[in-house]
Amino acid sequence: MDANVKQHYLADSPPTVVRLEVKHHFDNLKDKNLRKYAHYISRAAFEGTRITLRQVSPESEPIYDLILALYRACDGKWPELAQKTNVSDENLRFFLEYAAQFLGNSGNYKGFGDSKFIPRLPLDAFEALASATPETKAAFQKANTTGGGIYETKEQSLMHLGYPESGHMTTYYPDSPSITKDEITAIGDFFEQKGMPLENTRLRMTASGDFELLIASGVSSPPSRDRDLGDVDSFDLDGKLKGKKVHLVFGDHREEMAKIAHSVKQAGLYAANDTQKKMLDAYALSFGAGSIEAIKESQRLWVKDQKPVLETNLGFVETYRDPHGVRGEWEGFVALVNLERTRAFGKLVDSAESMIPKLPWGNEFEKDKFLSPDFTSLEVLSFQSSGIPAGINLPNYDDIRQNLGFKNVSLGNVLSAKAPNEPIPFIPEADQDVYRNCRDPAFEVQVGIHELLGHGTGKLLQETAPGEYNFDVSNPPISPVTGKPVSSWYKPGQTWSSVFGAIASSYEECRAECVAMVLSCDFNILRIFGFGDGKENISNEAGDVLFAAYLQMARAGLVALEFWDPKTKKWGQAHMQARYSILRTFLDAGDDFVKLAYTKDDLSDLEIKLDRSKILSHGRPAVEKYLQKLHVYKSTADVEAGKALYDDITSVDEWWGTKVRDIVLKNKIPRKIFVQANTILEGDEVILKEYEPTLEGIIQSFAERSV
Repeated sequence: MDANVKQHYLADSPPTVVRLEVKHHFDNLKDKNLRKYAHYISRAAFEGTRITLRQVSPESEPIYDLILALYRACDGKWPELAQKTNVSDENLRFFLEYAAQFLGNSGNYKGFGDSKFIPRLPLDAFEALASATPETKAAFQKANTTGGGIYETKEQSLMHLGYPESGHMTTYYPDSPSITKDEITAIGDFFEQKGMPLENTRLRMTASGDFELLIASGVSSPPSRDRDLGDVDSFDLDGKLKGKKVHLVFGDHREEMAKIAHSVKQAGLYAANDTQKKMLDAYALSFGAGSIEAIKESQRLWVKDQKPVLETNLGFVETYRDPHGVRGEWEGFVALVNLERTRAFGKLVDSAESMIPKLPWGNEFEKDKFLSPDFTSLEVLSFQSSGIPAGINLPNYDDIRQNLGFKNVSLGNVLSAKAPNEPIPFIPEADQDVYRNCRDPAFEVQVGIHELLGHGTGKLLQETAPGEYNFDVSNPPISPVTGKPVSSWYKPGQTWSSVFGAIASSYEECRAECVAMVLSCDFNILRIFGFGDGKENISNEAGDVLFAAYLQMARAGLVALEFWDPKTKKWGQAHMQARYSILRTFLDAGDDFVKLAYTKDDLSDLEIKLDRSKILSHGRPAVEKYLQKLHVYKSTADVEAGKALYDDITSVDEWWGTKVRDIVLKNKIPRKIFVQANTILEGDEVILKEYEPTLEGIIQSFAERSV
């Protein structure tokens, strides 16, 4: 690999480490039962850490063990370890930076970007550091010889997550280098017809050419009554795979799933109401027996558990990192409700039905009734995943969302976490003050609209059962895009993810981001959040927030190029691909609404010029036109038109992919790593232990939480 290219894969130096501030809110949680509930759900979430690691790369779990072994070897006294092993202060710092970034991403591939990162300290220095004890020496040997190891960079394709047939890294299809995308699709279609989602599975091709569907469960042989497909252990495949079999293999991540199920049962002893108790029973059944139907039942109950003091969710949730977009990464969180901020989100929910008609599609492409969700502002206590989002809209099951509803949460202490004196490249000096002062409220507005009215809107036109439709098939709706009756819809058993496949996650994030850009122009929504009086005025405080929102999105679209790999022509992050397409939409709006300004050939003075006076006249209409297509193609299962649209607007030509990307990389700001507190059960009390927002602090927090 070219040395300059290799530089892009080095761990951040230094990474940005911030603390998730939650002590004030936890101290106000006086109820002992609620504290114990929070403790056990936190345990359940973090007992899945090793699952998340295994879902990244073969070497991630051994690297995790190595970091913990090194901590134990010196009890966190890192200078003493360096002195004992004759490692320089600089190389010790490089190790700590790598370890902190590894733990913050739950693996050696970026949770936001899906590219591998390697330590800055030389191999021999890392090996010397690990020579401290026989345990650390053995741990280093295993970590550096498993999978791609710590330092391996020779194979460019393996530096990114993706399909095995493209040579990319994935552990969703373990030990299966020759499995093809078509085979993965065929098996997905097979189980779709049987009504079985695949979020908690992995897929392996055997030496004989048959397949094993690995199902996460705490036991290797659950009773048939607890299995989604009864007592059948294997199926004969049909179609392109006729003559092959797929075997159901329970017990994937067995030790961790058993621990998780146990902690969930412990939490159930302190549930606040019967709905929560039933929800936790469903969780325990799913994690113990591997039932996705039980997870779906837990989510039906979760949606009904309105306005809890503590909000939680667990499971194989987001499918961003599976190249096929159907298998979920383990995650879990516990958060405390911020009542003051929640009131603003409640007002947004109350206004939703009056806002939805302002979106660029008709009633035929919208749910018959908006299912008013719970929308809360939360302060995260614990969040186990490869990256903590700023907002969440769950559940991801379309049938539950359309028939029962969903929940939205905004994670306040994630939104507000900042490193001191953080630079903001590409924003003109004249706009810096407004941007710095208004970016947080602008982002909160954006997240609120994105989750509630982005992910929360839209109807999928479906043949729900053979010959049964959720629309008038004899008089189908007129597409606002083509002006003609729609001619496609979802067939029985099909879902949004199964039809749109690998682009589904990014496409849906783009649709939600576009909804946020359109409706943030509504000054009544800005008033709900405390900005302005509801009257359209681009020059007042509300106008500042709107300007910051559009400028923030434009900047996000520019820095998104960090997550584009010019070698593989592949986007590494769903949200950033979406934001790049929105920047392109801004640029195409015309009349210099947005332009990239520079005077130097190397683009070193590149700035985003956004004319705030044209947001309403040029920006909003351009996004509305794009959003209309995204939405209608999704509603009608028109994957051909949707993919063509999205592939075109997210394409990266040589100028974008070389010159612009180079200056983005030179100015990139490390993504934040969050140091989280631990809960500790002492007798009948749950104690919160916080850690310093340092490299050492994040390692200590993981070591003391070690699971």
